[in-house]
Amino acid sequence: MGLLSLAVWTPIAFGLVLLALGRDEHARAVRWLALIGALISFLITLPLYARFELGTSAMQFVEKAPWIERFNVNYHLGLDGISFWLVLLTAFINVIVVIAGWEVITRKVNQYMAAFLILSGLMIGVFCALDGLLFYVFFEATLIPMYLIIGIWGGPNKIYAAFKFFLYTLLGSLLTLVALIYLYTQSGGSFDIATWHKMPLSSMAQNLIFFAFFAAFAVKVPMWPVHTWLPDVHVEAPTGGSAVLAAIMLKLGAYGFLRFSMPIAPDAAREWGMFIIVLSLIAVVYVGLVAMVQQDMKKLVAYSSVAHMGFVTLGFFIFNPLGVSGGLVQMIAHGFVSAAMFLSIGVLYDRVHSREISSYGGVINTMPKFAAFALLFSMANCGLPATAGFVGEWMVILGAVKFNFVVGVLASSALIFGAAYTLWMFKRVYLGPVTNDDVKGLTDINTREFIMLALLAIAVLYMGLYPRPFTDVMEASVADLLKHVALSKLP
Repeated sequence: MGLLSLAVWTPIAFGLVLLALGRDEHARAVRWLALIGALISFLITLPLYARFELGTSAMQFVEKAPWIERFNVNYHLGLDGISFWLVLLTAFINVIVVIAGWEVITRKVNQYMAAFLILSGLMIGVFCALDGLLFYVFFEATLIPMYLIIGIWGGPNKIYAAFKFFLYTLLGSLLTLVALIYLYTQSGGSFDIATWHKMPLSSMAQNLIFFAFFAAFAVKVPMWPVHTWLPDVHVEAPTGGSAVLAAIMLKLGAYGFLRFSMPIAPDAAREWGMFIIVLSLIAVVYVGLVAMVQQDMKKLVAYSSVAHMGFVTLGFFIFNPLGVSGGLVQMIAHGFVSAAMFLSIGVLYDRVHSREISSYGGVINTMPKFAAFALLFSMANCGLPATAGFVGEWMVILGAVKFNFVVGVLASSALIFGAAYTLWMFKRVYLGPVTNDDVKGLTDINTREFIMLALLAIAVLYMGLYPRPFTDVMEASVADLLKHVALSKLP
Protein backbone atom coordinates (compact mmCIF):
# COMPACT_ATOMS: atom_id res chain seq x y z
CA MET A 1 0.00 0.00 0.00
CA GLY A 2 1.53 3.26 -1.17
CA LEU A 3 1.27 6.78 0.22
CA LEU A 4 -1.82 7.63 -1.81
CA SER A 5 -3.72 4.56 -0.64
CA LEU A 6 -2.75 5.40 2.93
CA ALA A 7 -3.97 8.98 2.41
CA VAL A 8 -7.31 7.69 1.08
CA TRP A 9 -8.01 4.79 3.43
CA THR A 10 -6.52 5.91 6.76
CA PRO A 11 -9.25 8.51 7.52
CA ILE A 12 -11.92 6.10 6.24
CA ALA A 13 -10.59 3.36 8.54
CA PHE A 14 -10.60 5.71 11.55
CA GLY A 15 -14.14 6.77 10.64
CA LEU A 16 -15.35 3.16 10.54
CA VAL A 17 -13.69 2.47 13.92
CA LEU A 18 -15.51 5.48 15.39
CA LEU A 19 -18.83 4.22 14.02
CA ALA A 20 -18.22 0.78 15.51
CA LEU A 21 -16.88 1.77 18.93
CA GLY A 22 -17.98 5.29 19.74
CA ARG A 23 -20.94 6.21 21.95
CA ASP A 24 -22.03 9.54 23.36
CA GLU A 25 -21.06 8.46 26.87
CA HIS A 26 -17.50 8.07 25.53
CA ALA A 27 -17.59 11.39 23.66
CA ARG A 28 -14.24 12.59 25.01
CA ALA A 29 -12.41 9.47 23.82
CA VAL A 30 -14.25 9.68 20.47
CA ARG A 31 -13.07 13.26 19.93
CA TRP A 32 -9.46 12.39 20.70
CA LEU A 33 -9.56 9.35 18.42
CA ALA A 34 -11.03 11.50 15.63
CA LEU A 35 -8.30 14.11 16.11
CA ILE A 36 -5.57 11.45 16.10
CA GLY A 37 -7.06 9.98 12.90
CA ALA A 38 -7.20 13.39 11.22
CA LEU A 39 -3.63 14.27 12.27
CA ILE A 40 -2.23 10.93 11.09
CA SER A 41 -4.05 11.36 7.77
CA PHE A 42 -2.52 14.82 7.35
CA LEU A 43 0.98 13.66 8.33
CA ILE A 44 0.75 10.88 5.71
CA THR A 45 0.34 13.53 2.99
CA LEU A 46 3.44 15.53 4.02
CA PRO A 47 6.00 13.09 2.51
CA LEU A 48 4.21 13.64 -0.82
CA TYR A 49 5.60 17.19 -0.83
CA ALA A 50 9.11 16.07 0.09
CA ARG A 51 9.19 13.45 -2.67
CA PHE A 52 7.28 15.33 -5.39
CA GLU A 53 9.41 15.92 -8.50
CA LEU A 54 9.12 19.39 -10.00
CA GLY A 55 9.45 20.04 -13.72
CA THR A 56 7.55 16.97 -14.90
CA SER A 57 3.90 16.54 -15.82
CA ALA A 58 4.03 12.76 -15.39
CA MET A 59 1.84 11.10 -12.78
CA GLN A 60 3.74 10.38 -9.57
CA PHE A 61 3.22 7.96 -6.65
CA VAL A 62 1.29 5.74 -9.08
CA GLU A 63 -0.48 2.65 -7.71
CA LYS A 64 -2.29 0.21 -9.97
CA ALA A 65 -4.01 -3.09 -9.23
CA PRO A 66 -6.87 -5.00 -10.90
CA TRP A 67 -10.26 -4.25 -9.35
CA ILE A 68 -13.08 -5.56 -11.62
CA GLU A 69 -11.03 -7.58 -14.09
CA ARG A 70 -13.97 -8.63 -16.26
CA PHE A 71 -14.57 -5.01 -17.29
CA ASN A 72 -10.91 -3.95 -17.15
CA VAL A 73 -11.51 -1.65 -14.17
CA ASN A 74 -8.41 -0.91 -12.10
CA TYR A 75 -7.68 0.51 -8.69
CA HIS A 76 -5.43 3.17 -10.19
CA LEU A 77 -4.14 6.17 -8.23
CA GLY A 78 -1.62 8.92 -9.02
CA LEU A 79 -0.80 12.58 -8.47
CA ASP A 80 0.37 15.39 -10.71
CA GLY A 81 0.78 19.13 -10.24
CA ILE A 82 -2.93 19.75 -10.81
CA SER A 83 -4.18 17.47 -8.02
CA PHE A 84 -1.24 17.65 -5.59
CA TRP A 85 -2.21 20.65 -3.42
CA LEU A 86 -5.87 19.61 -3.36
CA VAL A 87 -4.91 16.40 -1.54
CA LEU A 88 -2.90 18.27 1.10
CA LEU A 89 -5.63 20.91 1.46
CA THR A 90 -8.28 18.22 2.07
CA ALA A 91 -6.24 16.52 4.80
CA PHE A 92 -5.42 19.89 6.44
CA ILE A 93 -9.02 21.15 6.48
CA ASN A 94 -10.13 17.82 7.97
CA VAL A 95 -7.92 18.48 11.04
CA ILE A 96 -9.39 21.98 11.42
CA VAL A 97 -12.98 20.71 11.17
CA VAL A 98 -12.43 18.07 13.87
CA ILE A 99 -11.06 20.78 16.19
CA ALA A 100 -13.99 23.07 15.27
CA GLY A 101 -16.61 20.49 16.29
CA TRP A 102 -14.84 19.53 19.53
CA GLU A 103 -17.20 21.18 22.03
CA VAL A 104 -20.01 22.26 19.73
CA ILE A 105 -21.29 18.78 18.79
CA THR A 106 -22.76 17.05 21.84
CA ARG A 107 -24.99 14.35 20.31
CA LYS A 108 -24.00 11.47 18.04
CA VAL A 109 -20.41 12.69 18.31
CA ASN A 110 -18.94 9.48 16.92
CA GLN A 111 -21.16 9.62 13.83
CA TYR A 112 -20.37 13.31 13.24
CA MET A 113 -16.60 12.81 13.44
CA ALA A 114 -16.77 9.58 11.43
CA ALA A 115 -18.72 11.31 8.65
CA PHE A 116 -16.00 13.96 8.24
CA LEU A 117 -13.15 11.43 8.34
CA ILE A 118 -14.81 9.19 5.75
CA LEU A 119 -15.67 12.22 3.60
CA SER A 120 -12.03 13.36 3.72
CA GLY A 121 -10.78 9.98 2.47
CA LEU A 122 -13.35 9.88 -0.33
CA MET A 123 -12.46 13.39 -1.53
CA ILE A 124 -8.75 12.53 -1.59
CA GLY A 125 -9.77 9.49 -3.65
CA VAL A 126 -11.46 11.79 -6.20
CA PHE A 127 -8.27 13.83 -6.62
CA CYS A 128 -6.05 10.72 -6.94
CA ALA A 129 -8.21 8.45 -9.14
CA LEU A 130 -6.77 7.71 -12.59
CA ASP A 131 -9.48 5.20 -13.52
CA GLY A 132 -12.77 6.66 -14.79
CA LEU A 133 -15.06 4.31 -12.87
CA LEU A 134 -13.01 4.61 -9.68
CA PHE A 135 -13.27 8.40 -10.00
CA TYR A 136 -17.04 8.17 -10.41
CA VAL A 137 -17.42 5.90 -7.37
CA PHE A 138 -15.43 8.29 -5.16
CA PHE A 139 -17.14 11.35 -6.70
CA GLU A 140 -20.65 10.05 -5.95
CA ALA A 141 -19.76 8.50 -2.59
CA THR A 142 -18.82 11.95 -1.22
CA LEU A 143 -22.53 12.87 -1.38
CA ILE A 144 -23.50 10.35 1.30
CA PRO A 145 -21.53 11.65 4.32
CA MET A 146 -22.26 15.30 3.40
CA TYR A 147 -25.97 14.49 3.03
CA LEU A 148 -25.94 12.98 6.53
CA ILE A 149 -23.94 15.88 8.00
CA ILE A 150 -26.50 18.40 6.71
CA GLY A 151 -29.56 16.24 7.44
CA ILE A 152 -28.66 15.24 11.02
CA TRP A 153 -26.71 18.18 12.47
CA GLY A 154 -28.11 21.01 10.34
CA GLY A 155 -30.54 23.86 11.09
CA PRO A 156 -34.36 23.99 11.15
CA ASN A 157 -34.75 23.35 7.38
CA LYS A 158 -31.99 20.76 7.26
CA ILE A 159 -34.05 18.03 5.52
CA TYR A 160 -35.03 20.38 2.67
CA ALA A 161 -31.41 21.55 2.28
CA ALA A 162 -30.02 18.00 2.38
CA PHE A 163 -32.46 16.79 -0.30
CA LYS A 164 -31.76 19.83 -2.48
CA PHE A 165 -28.01 19.24 -2.20
CA PHE A 166 -28.33 15.53 -2.98
CA LEU A 167 -30.74 15.86 -5.90
CA TYR A 168 -28.93 18.72 -7.64
CA THR A 169 -25.54 17.03 -7.47
CA LEU A 170 -26.77 13.49 -8.20
CA LEU A 171 -28.89 14.42 -11.23
CA GLY A 172 -26.00 16.33 -12.77
CA SER A 173 -23.73 13.32 -12.34
CA LEU A 174 -25.97 10.84 -14.14
CA LEU A 175 -25.06 12.29 -17.55
CA THR A 176 -21.39 11.96 -16.58
CA LEU A 177 -21.89 8.24 -16.06
CA VAL A 178 -23.33 7.97 -19.58
CA ALA A 179 -20.25 9.82 -20.92
CA LEU A 180 -17.89 7.49 -19.02
CA ILE A 181 -19.61 4.40 -20.45
CA TYR A 182 -19.42 5.88 -23.98
CA LEU A 183 -15.69 6.56 -23.57
CA TYR A 184 -15.23 3.01 -22.25
CA THR A 185 -16.82 1.53 -25.37
CA GLN A 186 -14.99 3.86 -27.78
CA SER A 187 -11.60 3.11 -26.21
CA GLY A 188 -11.98 -0.63 -26.69
CA GLY A 189 -12.91 -1.39 -23.10
CA SER A 190 -10.66 0.84 -20.99
CA PHE A 191 -11.51 3.11 -18.07
CA ASP A 192 -7.97 4.54 -18.01
CA ILE A 193 -8.28 8.36 -18.01
CA ALA A 194 -4.86 8.84 -19.68
CA THR A 195 -6.02 6.61 -22.57
CA TRP A 196 -9.14 8.77 -22.96
CA HIS A 197 -6.95 11.90 -23.16
CA LYS A 198 -5.25 10.51 -26.28
CA MET A 199 -8.40 9.24 -27.96
CA PRO A 200 -9.49 10.96 -31.21
CA LEU A 201 -13.19 11.85 -31.07
CA SER A 202 -15.48 13.45 -33.63
CA SER A 203 -16.65 17.02 -33.13
CA MET A 204 -20.21 15.87 -32.30
CA ALA A 205 -18.95 13.31 -29.76
CA GLN A 206 -16.73 15.91 -28.09
CA ASN A 207 -19.61 18.38 -27.78
CA LEU A 208 -21.91 15.77 -26.23
CA ILE A 209 -19.20 14.56 -23.85
CA PHE A 210 -18.28 18.12 -22.88
CA PHE A 211 -21.86 18.95 -21.87
CA ALA A 212 -22.33 15.60 -20.12
CA PHE A 213 -19.35 16.45 -17.91
CA PHE A 214 -20.50 20.07 -17.67
CA ALA A 215 -23.81 18.92 -16.15
CA ALA A 216 -22.00 17.40 -13.16
CA PHE A 217 -19.06 19.76 -12.74
CA ALA A 218 -20.97 23.05 -13.22
CA VAL A 219 -23.46 22.08 -10.50
CA LYS A 220 -20.66 21.06 -8.16
CA VAL A 221 -18.60 24.28 -8.62
CA PRO A 222 -21.39 25.73 -8.63
CA MET A 223 -21.61 27.95 -11.71
CA TRP A 224 -24.36 30.44 -12.39
CA PRO A 225 -27.30 29.67 -12.90
CA VAL A 226 -27.13 26.24 -11.20
CA HIS A 227 -25.76 27.76 -7.98
CA THR A 228 -29.08 28.18 -6.17
CA TRP A 229 -28.66 25.07 -4.02
CA LEU A 230 -25.48 26.39 -2.35
CA PRO A 231 -26.81 29.29 -0.19
CA ASP A 232 -29.65 27.11 1.20
CA VAL A 233 -27.26 24.29 2.04
CA HIS A 234 -24.71 26.60 3.68
CA VAL A 235 -27.36 28.26 5.86
CA GLU A 236 -28.64 24.92 7.18
CA ALA A 237 -25.36 22.97 7.38
CA PRO A 238 -23.42 22.85 10.67
CA THR A 239 -20.30 25.01 10.77
CA GLY A 240 -17.95 22.14 9.94
CA GLY A 241 -20.16 21.07 7.05
CA SER A 242 -20.12 24.58 5.58
CA ALA A 243 -16.32 24.76 5.95
CA VAL A 244 -15.70 21.45 4.13
CA LEU A 245 -18.35 22.15 1.49
CA ALA A 246 -16.81 25.52 0.59
CA ALA A 247 -13.16 24.59 1.06
CA ILE A 248 -13.09 21.18 -0.67
CA MET A 249 -16.34 19.90 -2.19
CA LEU A 250 -16.77 22.81 -4.60
CA LYS A 251 -13.26 22.04 -5.88
CA LEU A 252 -14.34 18.57 -7.04
CA GLY A 253 -16.25 20.18 -9.92
CA ALA A 254 -13.49 22.59 -10.87
CA TYR A 255 -10.96 19.73 -10.78
CA GLY A 256 -13.24 17.71 -13.09
CA PHE A 257 -12.97 20.40 -15.78
CA LEU A 258 -9.16 20.05 -15.79
CA ARG A 259 -9.03 16.26 -15.59
CA PHE A 260 -11.93 15.40 -17.92
CA SER A 261 -13.63 18.19 -19.89
CA MET A 262 -10.59 20.01 -21.28
CA PRO A 263 -8.21 17.12 -22.10
CA ILE A 264 -10.84 14.60 -23.32
CA ALA A 265 -12.85 17.11 -25.40
CA PRO A 266 -10.29 19.82 -26.29
CA ASP A 267 -12.06 20.97 -29.48
CA ALA A 268 -15.37 21.34 -27.63
CA ALA A 269 -13.59 23.13 -24.76
CA ARG A 270 -12.22 25.67 -27.24
CA GLU A 271 -15.56 25.99 -29.03
CA TRP A 272 -17.55 26.54 -25.83
CA GLY A 273 -14.82 28.40 -23.92
CA MET A 274 -16.47 31.80 -24.41
CA PHE A 275 -19.76 30.38 -23.14
CA ILE A 276 -18.04 29.29 -19.89
CA ILE A 277 -16.27 32.67 -19.64
CA VAL A 278 -19.61 34.53 -19.88
CA LEU A 279 -21.17 32.32 -17.18
CA SER A 280 -18.09 32.86 -15.00
CA LEU A 281 -18.24 36.65 -15.42
CA ILE A 282 -21.94 36.64 -14.49
CA ALA A 283 -21.00 34.72 -11.34
CA VAL A 284 -18.23 37.20 -10.57
CA VAL A 285 -20.27 40.38 -11.17
CA TYR A 286 -23.96 39.54 -10.62
CA VAL A 287 -23.53 37.14 -7.69
CA GLY A 288 -21.13 39.65 -6.10
CA LEU A 289 -23.95 42.22 -6.22
CA VAL A 290 -26.38 39.67 -4.76
CA ALA A 291 -23.97 39.10 -1.85
CA MET A 292 -24.15 42.80 -0.95
CA VAL A 293 -27.83 42.68 0.02
CA GLN A 294 -27.67 39.60 2.24
CA GLN A 295 -28.63 39.95 5.91
CA ASP A 296 -27.50 36.44 6.89
CA MET A 297 -23.71 36.13 7.33
CA LYS A 298 -23.60 32.56 6.04
CA LYS A 299 -25.62 33.45 2.95
CA LEU A 300 -23.31 36.36 2.24
CA VAL A 301 -20.20 34.14 2.40
CA ALA A 302 -22.00 31.45 0.35
CA TYR A 303 -22.66 33.92 -2.48
CA SER A 304 -19.09 35.13 -2.07
CA SER A 305 -17.96 31.52 -2.71
CA VAL A 306 -19.93 31.40 -5.96
CA ALA A 307 -18.24 34.63 -7.09
CA HIS A 308 -14.77 33.40 -6.14
CA MET A 309 -15.29 30.05 -7.88
CA GLY A 310 -16.35 32.05 -10.95
CA PHE A 311 -12.75 33.28 -10.97
CA VAL A 312 -11.57 29.66 -11.07
CA THR A 313 -13.61 28.62 -14.11
CA LEU A 314 -12.79 31.94 -15.82
CA GLY A 315 -9.07 31.23 -15.35
CA PHE A 316 -9.38 27.71 -16.78
CA PHE A 317 -11.18 28.70 -19.97
CA ILE A 318 -9.04 31.65 -21.02
CA PHE A 319 -6.52 28.94 -21.93
CA ASN A 320 -3.24 30.56 -20.97
CA PRO A 321 -0.71 29.50 -18.31
CA LEU A 322 -1.39 32.49 -16.03
CA GLY A 323 -5.13 31.88 -16.12
CA VAL A 324 -5.08 28.13 -15.48
CA SER A 325 -2.39 28.36 -12.79
CA GLY A 326 -4.25 31.32 -11.26
CA GLY A 327 -7.46 29.29 -11.20
CA LEU A 328 -5.69 26.45 -9.39
CA VAL A 329 -4.06 28.85 -6.90
CA GLN A 330 -7.46 30.45 -6.34
CA MET A 331 -8.92 27.01 -5.55
CA ILE A 332 -6.34 26.45 -2.79
CA ALA A 333 -6.61 30.02 -1.46
CA HIS A 334 -10.40 29.86 -1.42
CA GLY A 335 -10.09 26.61 0.52
CA PHE A 336 -8.23 28.37 3.33
CA VAL A 337 -10.19 31.63 3.28
CA SER A 338 -13.74 30.27 2.91
CA ALA A 339 -13.13 27.70 5.67
CA ALA A 340 -11.84 30.51 7.90
CA MET A 341 -14.86 32.73 7.11
CA PHE A 342 -17.41 30.01 7.89
CA LEU A 343 -15.59 28.91 11.06
CA SER A 344 -15.49 32.55 12.23
CA ILE A 345 -19.25 32.79 11.74
CA GLY A 346 -19.54 29.53 13.66
CA VAL A 347 -17.63 31.02 16.62
CA LEU A 348 -20.22 33.82 16.85
CA TYR A 349 -23.17 31.50 16.25
CA ASP A 350 -22.09 29.18 19.08
CA ARG A 351 -22.35 32.13 21.48
CA VAL A 352 -25.35 34.13 20.20
CA HIS A 353 -27.23 31.49 18.11
CA SER A 354 -27.95 33.94 15.32
CA ARG A 355 -26.44 34.40 11.87
CA GLU A 356 -28.22 37.71 11.23
CA ILE A 357 -25.85 40.66 10.82
CA SER A 358 -28.34 42.84 12.74
CA SER A 359 -27.89 40.66 15.86
CA TYR A 360 -24.34 41.93 16.27
CA GLY A 361 -22.40 45.17 16.44
CA GLY A 362 -19.29 46.19 18.33
CA VAL A 363 -17.98 42.62 18.74
CA ILE A 364 -14.43 44.03 18.73
CA ASN A 365 -15.13 45.53 22.18
CA THR A 366 -15.81 42.18 23.83
CA MET A 367 -13.80 39.79 21.59
CA PRO A 368 -10.65 41.68 20.51
CA LYS A 369 -8.51 38.61 19.77
CA PHE A 370 -11.24 37.04 17.69
CA ALA A 371 -11.91 40.31 15.86
CA ALA A 372 -8.23 40.45 14.82
CA PHE A 373 -8.54 37.02 13.17
CA ALA A 374 -11.84 37.99 11.58
CA LEU A 375 -10.26 41.14 10.13
CA LEU A 376 -7.41 39.14 8.56
CA PHE A 377 -9.83 36.63 7.00
CA SER A 378 -12.11 39.42 5.77
CA MET A 379 -9.15 41.14 4.12
CA ALA A 380 -8.13 37.85 2.49
CA ASN A 381 -11.72 37.43 1.22
CA CYS A 382 -11.42 40.91 -0.36
CA GLY A 383 -8.19 39.90 -2.11
CA LEU A 384 -5.82 42.11 -0.10
CA PRO A 385 -2.16 41.80 -1.25
CA ALA A 386 0.01 39.62 1.04
CA THR A 387 -2.94 37.31 1.75
CA ALA A 388 -3.84 34.08 -0.03
CA GLY A 389 -6.95 35.66 -1.56
CA PHE A 390 -4.88 38.05 -3.66
CA VAL A 391 -2.51 35.67 -5.48
CA GLY A 392 -4.96 33.60 -7.54
CA GLU A 393 -7.25 36.53 -8.36
CA TRP A 394 -4.31 38.63 -9.54
CA MET A 395 -3.00 35.82 -11.76
CA VAL A 396 -6.45 35.25 -13.30
CA ILE A 397 -6.94 39.00 -13.92
CA LEU A 398 -3.52 39.22 -15.62
CA GLY A 399 -4.34 36.16 -17.74
CA ALA A 400 -7.77 37.59 -18.57
CA VAL A 401 -6.32 40.95 -19.67
CA LYS A 402 -3.88 39.04 -21.89
CA PHE A 403 -6.81 37.10 -23.34
CA ASN A 404 -9.23 40.02 -23.77
CA PHE A 405 -9.08 43.46 -22.15
CA VAL A 406 -12.86 43.72 -21.55
CA VAL A 407 -12.91 40.28 -19.89
CA GLY A 408 -10.01 41.42 -17.68
CA VAL A 409 -11.80 44.61 -16.65
CA LEU A 410 -15.02 42.76 -15.78
CA ALA A 411 -13.05 40.16 -13.81
CA SER A 412 -11.20 42.85 -11.84
CA SER A 413 -14.53 44.35 -10.76
CA ALA A 414 -14.80 41.38 -8.39
CA LEU A 415 -12.11 42.98 -6.21
CA ILE A 416 -14.37 46.02 -5.76
CA PHE A 417 -17.53 44.01 -5.06
CA GLY A 418 -15.62 41.64 -2.76
CA ALA A 419 -14.30 44.54 -0.72
CA ALA A 420 -17.76 46.14 -0.59
CA TYR A 421 -19.77 43.21 0.77
CA THR A 422 -17.02 41.81 3.02
CA LEU A 423 -15.99 45.08 4.65
CA TRP A 424 -19.60 46.21 5.03
CA MET A 425 -20.34 42.97 6.89
CA PHE A 426 -17.22 43.40 9.04
CA LYS A 427 -18.15 47.00 9.87
CA ARG A 428 -21.71 46.10 10.95
CA VAL A 429 -20.72 43.01 12.96
CA TYR A 430 -17.43 44.02 14.60
CA LEU A 431 -16.97 47.79 14.66
CA GLY A 432 -18.70 50.62 16.51
CA PRO A 433 -20.28 50.58 19.97
CA VAL A 434 -21.91 47.47 21.47
CA THR A 435 -25.52 47.59 20.31
CA ASN A 436 -27.22 44.75 22.21
CA ASP A 437 -27.03 42.71 25.39
CA ASP A 438 -25.98 39.49 23.62
CA VAL A 439 -22.77 41.14 22.42
CA LYS A 440 -22.12 42.66 25.87
CA GLY A 441 -21.99 39.18 27.37
CA LEU A 442 -19.61 37.64 24.80
CA THR A 443 -16.36 36.04 25.91
CA ASP A 444 -13.26 35.98 23.70
CA ILE A 445 -12.08 32.84 21.94
CA ASN A 446 -10.72 29.97 24.03
CA THR A 447 -7.52 28.01 23.40
CA ARG A 448 -9.20 25.50 21.05
CA GLU A 449 -10.71 28.23 18.89
CA PHE A 450 -7.45 30.19 18.93
CA ILE A 451 -5.49 27.16 17.62
CA MET A 452 -8.09 26.51 14.90
CA LEU A 453 -8.08 30.11 13.66
CA ALA A 454 -4.30 30.53 14.07
CA LEU A 455 -3.59 27.52 11.82
CA LEU A 456 -5.77 29.01 9.10
CA ALA A 457 -4.25 32.47 9.60
CA ILE A 458 -0.74 31.04 9.13
CA ALA A 459 -1.85 29.27 5.92
CA VAL A 460 -3.52 32.45 4.57
CA LEU A 461 -0.45 34.62 5.26
CA TYR A 462 2.13 32.05 4.12
CA MET A 463 0.40 31.55 0.78
CA GLY A 464 -0.03 35.29 0.34
CA LEU A 465 3.59 36.15 1.15
CA TYR A 466 5.31 33.19 -0.53
CA PRO A 467 3.12 31.53 -3.19
CA ARG A 468 6.04 29.99 -5.09
CA PRO A 469 5.78 26.47 -3.59
CA PHE A 470 2.19 26.36 -4.82
CA THR A 471 2.87 27.64 -8.33
CA ASP A 472 6.08 25.62 -8.89
CA VAL A 473 4.29 22.32 -8.30
CA MET A 474 1.58 22.97 -10.90
CA GLU A 475 3.66 24.68 -13.60
CA ALA A 476 4.68 21.62 -15.66
CA SER A 477 1.25 19.97 -15.49
CA VAL A 478 -0.52 23.17 -16.55
CA ALA A 479 1.88 23.63 -19.49
CA ASP A 480 1.30 20.03 -20.59
CA LEU A 481 -2.47 20.41 -20.34
CA LEU A 482 -2.44 23.59 -22.46
CA LYS A 483 -0.15 21.94 -24.98
CA HIS A 484 -2.61 19.06 -25.19
CA VAL A 485 -5.55 21.42 -25.72
CA ALA A 486 -3.34 23.03 -28.41
CA LEU A 487 -3.79 26.54 -27.08
CA SER A 488 -0.55 27.12 -25.20
CA LYS A 489 0.62 29.47 -28.01
CA LEU A 490 -2.27 31.90 -27.55
CA PRO A 491 -1.09 35.48 -27.00
